[in-house]
Amino acid sequence: MQRNNWDIAITGGTLITMSADMEIIEDSIVGIKNSIIVAIGHNGDQKYSAFKAKETIDATGCIVMPGLVNTHTHLPMVCFRGMADDLPLMEWLTKHIFPVEARFVNKKMVYDGATLAMAEMILSGTTTFSNSYFFEDSLAEAVNDAGMRAIVSQGFADFITPDNSKFDKMMATVNRFVKRWQSHAPMITPAFFCHSPYTCSPATLVKVKKAAREAGILYMLHLLESKDEIDIILSRYGKKPVQHLLDLDVLDDQTVAVHCNWLTDEDMTIFAGQGVLVSHNPESSMKLAAGIAPVPEMLKRGIKVGLGTDGCASNNDLDMFREMDTAAKIHKVTSLDPTVMSAQTVLQMATLGGAQVLGLDKLIGSIEIGKQADIILLDMNQPHLTPLYNCYSQLVYAARGADVKTSIINGKIVMKDRQLRTIDLPTAMENVRSIAADIIASK
Repeated sequence: MQRNNWDIAITGGTLITMSADMEIIEDSIVGIKNSIIVAIGHNGDQKYSAFKAKETIDATGCIVMPGLVNTHTHLPMVCFRGMADDLPLMEWLTKHIFPVEARFVNKKMVYDGATLAMAEMILSGTTTFSNSYFFEDSLAEAVNDAGMRAIVSQGFADFITPDNSKFDKMMATVNRFVKRWQSHAPMITPAFFCHSPYTCSPATLVKVKKAAREAGILYMLHLLESKDEIDIILSRYGKKPVQHLLDLDVLDDQTVAVHCNWLTDEDMTIFAGQGVLVSHNPESSMKLAAGIAPVPEMLKRGIKVGLGTDGCASNNDLDMFREMDTAAKIHKVTSLDPTVMSAQTVLQMATLGGAQVLGLDKLIGSIEIGKQADIILLDMNQPHLTPLYNCYSQLVYAARGADVKTSIINGKIVMKDRQLRTIDLPTAMENVRSIAADIIASK
């Protein structure tokens, strides 16, 4: 019997581990067995000379790295891509997105939209994502079928939502949702998502957080996406948004605040003290002219920050390589300091940092022995990636999602040589085109 009996061997290429010591290995070898990374080293090392694997991937000319972690998105909103562009946030939400969601969001739309979105993510190197939306059971089923890793968050708001109109009935439904996916699908982690402090009453914010604490799951919400939110919360409750949430006791190390474009020094002090986690979505905020999160300052204070794309209705893509490029550059130009948000820092936010925000860093986010095998390969034999001096700079400032050649999730090859193995792409695209046709016909 061979000493090294692996399911998958990845040989050759440059391995970017994103481990604590940021090790980079040239001409590397990675062994995978039963979804776990069991070997890492140099391809020419004698101890790996007798390896035997069911499938060997030649990574010559590639960068081998952890799969990207998208800490915030709304996958079914791929159905609304390009539908209401170039509008302010509140007008975009209240006059376009909320009305169309009320009419067209249903179980089939959620499943079909999520499937196309996951195809886009796999093809561009994302292996884990955090989604917040409605009919999350349907979305979780789509995730299960596609073989991705996901935080799946049921959404709450104090208006009639597409999947329920009564809070008590919704809570009964989502409690069943949590029990189902917590125990029967190791790749899916349930969570709760309150849309925002201005669409959720204090009672809703507190009740949902209480339920999240009892279930031991993450609690997420949009926070300070636009400056208008400060005036809205001040006029209603006489407090700024972060202080309002602190007084409601919903801020802790299991709370993920999304956007945070208008955090003050006082807010960041509260976040650091409470252990609040942050998802930074720069492209969506730029497109909606919503603001720019003070990420360099948050990182200095020890606040954990991951990257997210937001949904395709406000981004309009799910390419985390584009998001990294934007995240690095936007903070340089606003601070007039080219040294802030280095390529290495941003890549960490998109891999291990994102995993930390989602509570998955013991499983994913870096390529280390004992971790789950969520790995992508980028084909570096491209004009825009030639020559190569610094791997981190090349990945953040020059690489594109389309450069991803192979994606492995949980030790399974879900895309190889740009061919998806778990999603029928033509069918997924046609299903979403059909949904869009219905929306167009209704106008």
